Amino acid sequence: MGLISLGCAKNLADAEIMLGTLLKDGIEITNNASEADVVIVNTCSFIDSAQEESVDAILESAELREVKNRGQGLIVSGCLPQRFREDLPKLLPEVDAFMGIDQVSSVTDIVHGALHRRREKLKVRSVTKTSQAPKLPKLKLQANSKSRIGSASVELPATSAAASVEVTPRPNYIPDYATPRFRLTPRHFAYLKIAEGCNHPCSFCIIPRMRGSHRSRRQADVVAEARALIADGVKELNLISQDSTYYGLDLRPNHRPSISSPDKFNAAVKALPVQATTICTLLRELNALEGDFWVRLLYTHPAHWTDELIQTIAECRKVARYVDIPLQHIHENMLERMRRETSQQHIAELVRRMRAGIPGIALRTTFIVGFPGETEACFETLLDFIRETKFERLGVFTYSQQEGTRAGGMAGQIPDRVKKQRRALAMGVQHKVAVQVAQSFVGRTLRVLVEKEASTKEIKSARLHSWEHGLIRGEDRHASQLKGRYLVARGEADAPDIDGRVYVRGKLPLGDFAEVRIIGHTDYDLIATD
Repeated sequence: MGLISLGCAKNLADAEIMLGTLLKDGIEITNNASEADVVIVNTCSFIDSAQEESVDAILESAELREVKNRGQGLIVSGCLPQRFREDLPKLLPEVDAFMGIDQVSSVTDIVHGALHRRREKLKVRSVTKTSQAPKLPKLKLQANSKSRIGSASVELPATSAAASVEVTPRPNYIPDYATPRFRLTPRHFAYLKIAEGCNHPCSFCIIPRMRGSHRSRRQADVVAEARALIADGVKELNLISQDSTYYGLDLRPNHRPSISSPDKFNAAVKALPVQATTICTLLRELNALEGDFWVRLLYTHPAHWTDELIQTIAECRKVARYVDIPLQHIHENMLERMRRETSQQHIAELVRRMRAGIPGIALRTTFIVGFPGETEACFETLLDFIRETKFERLGVFTYSQQEGTRAGGMAGQIPDRVKKQRRALAMGVQHKVAVQVAQSFVGRTLRVLVEKEASTKEIKSARLHSWEHGLIRGEDRHASQLKGRYLVARGEADAPDIDGRVYVRGKLPLGDFAEVRIIGHTDYDLIATD
């Protein structure tokens, strides 16, 4: 079977748990699609484009099955069946089983059931005789495949072997250290899920309905997994959840899930017992572990930052000077309509405190443009904020109208043409900022994590041999001197897959830290020598 994992790092972590469980139960993993007995498509359903990508992957898997292995079972897991559990069996009759978030640890039983239902369907169709299947199905590992197909699905008649739907309406699953896991990331970095679910009422977001309420793992359990990962050679622990700054607050006695605004959150934190678990206690304990590694904090909410967290990051040497803090907008009206529980003043003051309290911090954020009711004045306020704040890393998304969300039914929906124009304008402003940020690194020595050798395609795509970028005058004067072997690395300011890269000319050990000298830059990447 082929496992196709789409979407975010949190979805990837679920895929790793499914693979680990299957391996523990004796199921073989194969890279040969013709040998695979079952395919799992682990889907994303956050926005329309993610849903389309997921459906395309499902339909492509069904078509490939018709050509190469008609007895192959097809399973759909993740956010798509979690969100549309009642509709998908009718819309996708080619699927043999649907499973939700709570079922990832039950994947083996679901695999066997899907294979059985597929055989029953083929009997009804009387197309071919089902060959004798092996005692245990094989699993084809095909991580992060994102191929798309045109449209047509394979029509199957209604049979008594209808698809199994193993989806709980409100998931409450959270993995622990004992949960089997087969990592899909390179050996030198890993995603470490510290919590699941979300309590925020953002009007544009469907995640709480798909992933359930916030639920934290026990700190000792997270630390045990981190210790094992470090012992296995991991140099970067990426902490992930829907709201990492809320970590631990749900573990306190008499927890109420409605703590959302900065004032309420700070009051709750101050009332905690001295030994209570928070993101600060977790970071400090991870920082105390032996070994040479980074801890990277991803998915923080601006309403849940405290001065203690700023101080913790500043004092913990192994915590990367990098913060992922999606702000979504800055105009007061937009923040209110988005139900972000923050204000323009709070955000501006928080950014100031973070930069003052953590020297050298790199801030990554995201903004949504084209949200219902966003006027030209609102948008111009956002552009001014991007220019003034100069975020080291920034992404811009066009608003995606989602059924079942408060924003989906709002008046003042913005035409797609205007959304795209605004995104282009915002990214144009950020491009100028990004070039200035990259230029500020030229001439400096930077600690990087070396990942791999750069391919010819990567070098060409990064335009490393172009002289329109800021290489030091008088050094490496001719572009031809930049040709040769390059390594791909990342600095503290670069999270995997979403930020820039450091292209290093020279020879350095892969999967380890190194000191490099920055000699130039492209629009978003740095160029260095060893």
